[in-house]
Amino acid sequence: MDDDLLEQYRIEAAAAMEKESMKRIAETVDVEKEAKLKSSSLHDVEDLVGALLARLGPVRAALDGHGGGISVESQERDDNGLSYVLDLTGACLSCGAAPGTLEGIKKDLEEDDEIASVKFSSKLLDTFDELGREFILAHGNVEFV
Repeated sequence: MDDDLLEQYRIEAAAAMEKESMKRIAETVDVEKEAKLKSSSLHDVEDLVGALLARLGPVRAALDGHGGGISVESQERDDNGLSYVLDLTGACLSCGAAPGTLEGIKKDLEEDDEIASVKFSSKLLDTFDELGREFILAHGNVEFV
């Protein structure tokens, strides 16, 4: 019974956080432009970073709210789809929440039908101290190249 109650609280908390995140995102972006970017094919979009950001869920609120962002280090196309190597920008560099942010970005983007994989630039690891690097490599659930 305790596990069921914990799971119910987890589900309710996640739903509340997602609702609040989406509300915050809607307050800071041009909703029409975001919808257009999200519905555009990544194969020929002019604002690639904007289109990738438009595909993010609640992690977008953390990026926007904390003065961070993403940059595209490289992009490849093959039969499986698009593969990206991304980097964090702004205040997201060396943030203690970076492992969760990276995992959220990867999860959200890889849900898109056009995206085969998301990895992160190993340059990002240089922004962390030794303990931070060890933590993100052990708990980030992402790949660095």
